[in-house]
Amino acid sequence: MVTQHPTPSERITAEVGSWPGVQSGTGRRGEFAFRVGDREIGHLHGDLSAHFGFPRDVGARLREDGRVGPHPVNPHSTKMAARALTTDADVQDVIALMRLNYDRVTARG
Repeated sequence: MVTQHPTPSERITAEVGSWPGVQSGTGRRGEFAFRVGDREIGHLHGDLSAHFGFPRDVGARLREDGRVGPHPVNPHSTKMAARALTTDADVQDVIALMRLNYDRVTARG
């Protein structure tokens, strides 16, 4: 018997979708987005990558730390970032990055 493991996007969706106030669904460009109210905390492109928006200082620090890379649409912006979903560590850090945005958005009220 073959045991089927959840995909990266399934794991991320199960965790992030369990946080109070998070709504998820397909966005305008086919991405799978996670929102709190009218604020997106990040989105997935299948099991390939996650994209985020951060304040410039946070995005710059995350990029310097190697936790995110340039966003393919605007690679020079430190506000926009991407993270590949290659390893289990990537999945865990994508969840942590979404939590960073979630905590920032929910702290505003």
